Amino acid sequence: MAPINPSPRNAKTDRKEASRERILEVASRGVRRAGFHGIGVADVMKQAGLTHGGFYAHFESRDELLGAAAARAGQDSRALFEDLLKRLTAAGVPPFRAMVETYLHESGIGNCENGCPVAALVSEMPRQSESVQQVSRALMTHLHRMVGEALGDRAPADEAWSIVSSLVGALQLARAFGDNDQGRAVLDSTKQALLSRYGEEAKASTVKSNKETKSDAKRRH
Repeated sequence: MAPINPSPRNAKTDRKEASRERILEVASRGVRRAGFHGIGVADVMKQAGLTHGGFYAHFESRDELLGAAAARAGQDSRALFEDLLKRLTAAGVPPFRAMVETYLHESGIGNCENGCPVAALVSEMPRQSESVQQVSRALMTHLHRMVGEALGDRAPADEAWSIVSSLVGALQLARAFGDNDQGRAVLDSTKQALLSRYGEEAKASTVKSNKETKSDAKRRH
């Protein structure tokens, strides 16, 4: 039986979807590398191998592109991040330690275009359109949720925001210094501070201290 050829309409739809995917792939890396203000429609279309005039077949405006690019950046970096977390936890690394060490790995200093979009874009978010800000808030909320899940019962849930701030701020400072001793020192010191306060070792120490306190109290009575 002869294969059924796709209809012209389906083939056209497939080409359009493939073109949109190329645009988003280029733009999602671009916003993380150069920020919202570093993204131009003409440059994105050129890098995607498409004509400038074809842009409006996919997006109504540059702001729509920015929002979609930020959302795609979050999706892609989240998939990569979660894959690394699974590998570490499968190897026996505690979830909170795995999360901190993955987020603050020194490779994140130079590899901006594949890294966390929150760290790359947060300083520009308040100056964007409302539609772009909505996407940005969703990215921050997801990062907060991820931290909360890794944190578990080691601290009150509202402390997750302070951890998010430490993670994002440390990565931004490290990138400002560059991929050098100073940049790596920022990441290392933040890692040690977070793990000493919230890591499995800190929890074990707290449990031991509480048991010793109870034991002392019993002996005194």
